[in-house]
Amino acid sequence: MALELRDVSLRVGADLHIHPTTLQLEPRGFNTLLGETLAGKTTLLRLMAGLVRPTSGAIRYAGRDVTGVPVQQRRVSMVYQQFINYPNLSVFENIASPLRVTGAGAAEVKARVGRIAELLRLSPLLERKPNELSGGQQQRIALARALVKDAEIVLLDEPLANLDYKLRESLRDELPLLFADRGCTVVYATTEPAEALLLGGQVATLHEGRVTQYGVCTTVYREPRDLVSARVFSDPPINVVPARKSGGQIVVGETVGWPAPPAARALPDGEVVVALRPHHVRLAGQPGVAVRGRVLICEISGSESVVHFALEGATWVSQAHGVHSHPVGADAAFSLDVAHCMYFDAQGRRLTVGD
Repeated sequence: MALELRDVSLRVGADLHIHPTTLQLEPRGFNTLLGETLAGKTTLLRLMAGLVRPTSGAIRYAGRDVTGVPVQQRRVSMVYQQFINYPNLSVFENIASPLRVTGAGAAEVKARVGRIAELLRLSPLLERKPNELSGGQQQRIALARALVKDAEIVLLDEPLANLDYKLRESLRDELPLLFADRGCTVVYATTEPAEALLLGGQVATLHEGRVTQYGVCTTVYREPRDLVSARVFSDPPINVVPARKSGGQIVVGETVGWPAPPAARALPDGEVVVALRPHHVRLAGQPGVAVRGRVLICEISGSESVVHFALEGATWVSQAHGVHSHPVGADAAFSLDVAHCMYFDAQGRRLTVGD
């Protein structure tokens, strides 16, 4: 059953928090809202839940207008980044509370709580109180309480942000499987492009209260229709530089250039904007256009190295697996995998995408 927003907007005083938005979410699988902090993700979730009424437009579910239906009358579960639990109840009763409200039998409550507790690794903690647990454990309780409820709409607002790395990685794999056999609409908000790709399904990119693109996650990632969507879907930040097409060449600055790929040859000569994701700015010696730049920052996480360097008046970012140290201030060689360049006009509209 589809959740649909029809020309929904939200104004608070003189400020337009959500620009007019029309969006029909997929009823099965994950729908991810991807955007930076303050992009409008939480506000959209609150509108979908019925916690906030839109200034204009309508929200429909399964073909029915639910814009004015109070949240208490909707079968909706929502989990926030900051956990909210009942401090006087045991972990078991916290998780079971939505089932108690619906009058579920004792056997059903025990079975459903047990399954969710096992998934979220809470089984040894069921008799304890939330204030006896760590913050990550308490967030798992809040997540379990939302998942155990047989909700038609499940809204997850960065629910894994406060969990430890290993548990977060495990749940990213398990959450889609958990919802695979449920007839509910799942909407998951995140600031992390990698998380959106791992969850799969559909994605809506958000920027300053606008949905810039919606579609299959891998398609939006590979074929952003504008520069804003490309920026939203890139971490580290995508490299964006002014360039020009001249004959059969793409030229950046005075010294960097490459043959225009087949998809770009039909473009008229003139100014363009080139975008290239950091993992396509490779180490020296790999296939691509060889360049040299002055190292500004070198960040090594242990599993990857991110280098910021100056080239032709712009700051570029390279992302590579493994440990690759570059002294700050020194020149370093890189290779641009220009087959993956994306081209935009001066207004940020995509012209074409490299093969």
